[in-house]
Order: sequence, then C-alpha cells, then structure tokens
Amino acid sequence: MEFLLGRSLKNNLYNLELESSVRDVLKEWNFNLEDIYEIESDAGLGNGGLGRLAACFMDSLATLNYPAMGFSIRYDYGLFKQRIVDNQQVELPDHWLDTGETWMIPRSDKNFKIKLGGTIHEEWQDGKLRIIHDNATTIDANPYDVMISGAGSEGVSVLRLWKASASLDFDMKSFTQGDYMRAMRSDNEAEIISKVLYPSDDHDQGKQLRLSQQYFLVSASLQSIIKDHLKAYPSLKNLPDVAAIHINDTHPALAVPELMRLLVDVYNFDWDTAWDIVTRTIAYTNHTVLAEALEKWNEPLVFSLLPRIHSIIREINRRFTDDMRARNIEGSKIDHMSIISRGVVKMANLSVIGSHKVNGVSALHSDIIKNSIFADFNAIWPEKFTNVTNGIAHRRWLCQSNPDLTSFLSSLIGDGFKTDAAELEKLLKYTTDKTVLAQVNKIKQQNKYDFANYIKKTTGFTLNPESRIDTQIKRLHEYKRQLLNVLKIIKIYLELQEDPNKQVTPQTFIFGAKAAGGYYHAKRVISLINCISADIQKNPKIKEKLDVMFVENYNVSKAEHLYPASEVSEQISLAGKEASGTSNMKFMINGAVTLGTIDGANVEIMESVGNDNIFTFGMTADEVERVWHHGYYATNIFASNPEIRKIVDALKNGFAGESFADIANYLVLGSHNIADPYMCLADYGDYLRAHYDMDKAYSDKNLWAKMSLVNIAKAGIFSSDRSISDYANNIWNMKRLKSKKPTK
Repeated sequence: MEFLLGRSLKNNLYNLELESSVRDVLKEWNFNLEDIYEIESDAGLGNGGLGRLAACFMDSLATLNYPAMGFSIRYDYGLFKQRIVDNQQVELPDHWLDTGETWMIPRSDKNFKIKLGGTIHEEWQDGKLRIIHDNATTIDANPYDVMISGAGSEGVSVLRLWKASASLDFDMKSFTQGDYMRAMRSDNEAEIISKVLYPSDDHDQGKQLRLSQQYFLVSASLQSIIKDHLKAYPSLKNLPDVAAIHINDTHPALAVPELMRLLVDVYNFDWDTAWDIVTRTIAYTNHTVLAEALEKWNEPLVFSLLPRIHSIIREINRRFTDDMRARNIEGSKIDHMSIISRGVVKMANLSVIGSHKVNGVSALHSDIIKNSIFADFNAIWPEKFTNVTNGIAHRRWLCQSNPDLTSFLSSLIGDGFKTDAAELEKLLKYTTDKTVLAQVNKIKQQNKYDFANYIKKTTGFTLNPESRIDTQIKRLHEYKRQLLNVLKIIKIYLELQEDPNKQVTPQTFIFGAKAAGGYYHAKRVISLINCISADIQKNPKIKEKLDVMFVENYNVSKAEHLYPASEVSEQISLAGKEASGTSNMKFMINGAVTLGTIDGANVEIMESVGNDNIFTFGMTADEVERVWHHGYYATNIFASNPEIRKIVDALKNGFAGESFADIANYLVLGSHNIADPYMCLADYGDYLRAHYDMDKAYSDKNLWAKMSLVNIAKAGIFSSDRSISDYANNIWNMKRLKSKKPTK
C-alpha cells in the first residue's frame, strides 16, 4: 500500500553516476544543485518504516539486476502535512504531485477495470458454471509508472501506481439540466479511492474506503501481472515457475482470493489447480505483532463491497477447516486459525493459508510469530516459516546523505562498500588508530554544525552543535515509547531547574514523528514534547545543557540531514513489540551508537557489534510476558519510587502553561484497569542506568569514536542488498539478470 520514496532527483543522479556532471553544468549557469534538490516534494506515497523499507527494496532490486515491479496507488494526497500550532499537531493536505508527477509515465495501454458492490449469481453457459456479477460499480485503474534506477547497474525497477476513475461516460444529460452534483457523482465516488493515503477508519465510511483501496490495488496489479505473463507464455499454469508475488503486511491480503477469482472465473481453472497456482506463487511478510495491524474486517462489509471475493474466502476457509478436522486438530485451534470466525474476516490468517512462505523481519520477530500469533500454523507447516531481517539502502543513507564520511571511508578501504556493504568490515583494523578516530569525530562534529545551520535556515530554531545529538525518529506510537524518553528528559530538566550549575553532558534531544489523526494519546505526547521544548527556550542557561526539538513534518528528506548528525540512536520500544526497526540501521551506518531495548533488530545489532558498542536496558520479551502473566501494577512502582512521583507531579503541573495530567493518569491510573500498558515505569530505572553508562563512555572521545567506527564497520549486514538476496534465494527462487556488456 505504500512506498516512501522521498525525493527522486538526487537518488537517480547518484545511481546513474551523473551527479558531479550535472553539478558542474549547473554551476556554469549559476545554479546550485542543492537548491534544485530542495524544490522537489517528498513523494506522498508512504507513511513510515514499512513504506521506506519498500523503497529501499526497489533500489536494491534494481542495483542487483533482479527483474521486479512494485505496485501501489497514486495517492493525490499523502498521509498529511504536519504542522505544529500552539505546540499541537495539526494535519494539512500533503500536496506533493506538483513536483512528484514529474517522475510518472502514464501507461494508457495498461488500464484495467475493477468491480465493487453489486450481487453475484451462477449460470450455466456452454456447459460451464459461470459467475455473473450484476449491478456492480465499475472503476477504471489507470497506471502511472515510476522508474527507479539501480546504482552502477543496468537494472531499473518499475513502481506502478494506480489512479482510480469512473468507468461510466460523463452524465451529460444531468449536467445539461443543471443537476451538476449528480453529473459528477460517479467521478467523485471513483476518484476518492486514490485520493488519500490511509484514510481514517474510525467510522464505517472510512472502513469501506480502506477496503476499496486494498481491493483496487490488488485487482489492478494482478490483472497487470497476468496480462504481462500471457504475452510471454500460452497459459497461466507455469505462473509459479516464472513469477513471485509478495504481499507486505496484510494490506494486500486480498491478492489471495482475487488471484483465485481470476484463475477460476476468468481463465476457467478448476479449484484445486487454481489453489495450487496461488499458494506456490504468493508469499507473505508479517511486519508486526500488534493486534491493530493484523487487519480484521466485518464480514457483512466484505460481503456487500466484494461479494465474489467473500464467496471465495468462505470456500477457502471451508476447505481449510475441513482439512484441519481431517488432521484431528482440536476445535479451539481451528477456530483460532480460521479465516472467518464470529462474523470477522482475519486477513493475517488468509495471508498465511494462501502463501507458500511466511517471514518475519528480524530473528526475534520471526521467533515470536512462530511461537505466538502463528504458533498453531507453525505446528502444522513449520517449513512455511522463515526469517528475512530488514535492511536499508545504504547508498542513500550513507553515500548520499553523508558524503564527507563516505569519502573518508573510501580513502581507508576503497569504494567497494558502495556495491558490497560487507566490505565495511575492513574498517575494523582502524579501531585503534587515533588519527582515524580523530577524523571520525571531526566529521561528526561538522555534520552537527551543518545540521544546526539547516535547522536554523528552515525553522529558525537555534540548535547547539556542541551538545550531544540524541535522536528518536519514528512513528508516534505507545509501544515505541517516546514517552519513556520524555520521562528521562523531565528528570534532567527538574534537576537543572533546582541546580542550573549542575554538571551534565550538554545534550539535545530530537524527536521526529507523525501521530495518526485520530490517535489522541499520541498527539498528546507530541504536545508534551513541544511544551517542554517551549519551556526550555525561556531559560537560556538550561538550554546550554539541555534542549529538546521536535522536527515538524518529519520525512525522508529531513532524515537525510538528521542521521549524519546524530550521535545517539534511541530504540526503546517495549521488548517483543518492535518487529525490526530500520532507523536503528540508518543511525548505525552513520556512526550513531544505539541506546535500546533487546527488541527487534536491536538484538542482531547487539550480536553484530558486541556488548561493548551498544547500550541495552530493560526487560527481555520473555520477561515482559512473565510480568504480564503475573500482573503488572504501575501504581506500585509509582508509590515506591520518589523520583517517578516527582516526574508524574511535574506532568500534572505541566509545561508552557499546559497541564498533562491526562498523561500522568495514563501512567499511574490508566483506563480499563490498565495503567502504563507499555511498561514505561517498569523499564525507567534501567533506562536511566544505561543513559548514565552512555554518558560515561561519551566523555572519552577516543572510546566513543571507536564505538562509532565499530558500528559503521558492522552495518554491512543490514544492507537491503542482503535482504533482497535472502528473499530471492530463499523465497522467490529468482535469479539475477546478467548485465549487458557495453558495445565498443
């Protein structure tokens, strides 16, 4: 559903090795290439980590010469443009197509039709049972292709974006008679499907729109895949042998029944043959264990909006449950694994049942899904489950974002790491070289100054580049625990208010995040961060030692400025909740040191760099489960800890004239008898311990530079090139195309 591409100009110039030539030409005309870059809007095609991962994968697929296409929707508006007004998040439309449309190639030869609503019935025609779909609303899917170049290769990945429009001719009669609203109704109802990324679904209309978007995406994409296949092959029987269809998270789960519909209804396959083709072609990545992300739809909605898809899902489910009963699986487990249960359609179960491989996105996460949410499936099909740890496009997040560091690394180990990130390990021989370590520190300091200048120019905020830059940038969500970070900041702030002369490491805490428009608690945490920042700005003496900045409308382009300047990477989710994380990898390859829980890909980062080059704290995932099992009572921690009571009182008293008693109550009293559901108070003490351990290490500049260099050296395994190779070899069975030799 999303591909968070960021800007395309810089990425394509870099990948095509044209940047220096273009820069030279522009200089002759008194243009600055950096100014040109700033004109382009970030593509409004994604939201957070999942969309950015998809974009990194497209880059690696092209670079490694794997033939691949991505499919998404050509959203007129991105998630939203975030503004901070009176310390609160305000959502504005994200008008990105004014510059983003530049990269799109309309493909009028690839239009397809999608049917929504209506009724279905069966008829015998020419001795065959046909499914007749009557009274449906027909939507046109119009494709726009975005080309994504590979780095130093001939590969090009294609991202096909679908725009929705009405199939009916314009109602000229109504328009002529003055009934303009009726004349435009069909156009509006169709076009709304591709209007906004992730429309709010806390009401019935929003749920219907989201489900329409998901079906629109998979139906158009599958029709496109089949059309291309049939140009090369006479039949779809060999589809699994020459094509791999991968669904990321449950948003495209309808690909399973839609491919069945096309095979059975359109291409006349019998059910068993069609099901064999589907399950050998489709694979599924689970990206989260959070209940709200394991999508479920009310069955009546699916029935009314997608009647044929509903009947196919019911038949898939009937055959699956019959199979489970034949295996003597107990009834409660069958109910748990069932796609349809108690009037709800469970998309994660549909994805697992309809795929030949299911993977998590870090070693810990893959173990968790095998042992918890998909444990019953794993017991039946253990060969179906595997792991592919996420990765990042290191050419974008190191080579393009941090050119000074990249140039220095090249001077030490050559340019090989640009195409083979594993070569970064060659840096390990320099971890005791004081000249090299001094240069690592010098580059980081210059990046901090550059970032401070960028922030001053773009926001007016004065940031102290001599302070330690401590950063937490990710979607604002309770489980990611930005609030835990804030509790620590409040403690330091209160200490400095009591004693402004207290000796502390000067530090600036930076946050970047969007909260979903309807997510009240997350938006309150954003307000809290901004109010604390506003309070600090009134006290210049404290600001020298402690500062807080919230990056408004955080996006890919701002991240490219922020990662090189950051020294501490906050990765503090409650253990067992973060599937992987990729910001941790981007910080790591830019030399920031992780302060984090033993969660997601932090586990693999810790194993890679060693305990001496990371700061970990808090409960493990198993310990979290045990505490929940025996009962977690935040009130008891609050009552027994004077420091926490002081912080909670400060929340009640408020900052910048606003009380945050609601957040204090969330931590201590809770709602529905659950206080502090993501255990901020339980991990608070060990978090502070790790913070002070980090302080001590940071005071030794040589030691910190060594830790930084080890993190860079060990970051190669977290390249998306490695992730894509794992997918290609272990799931897709896909071979790289050989580059053509240049003609002389």
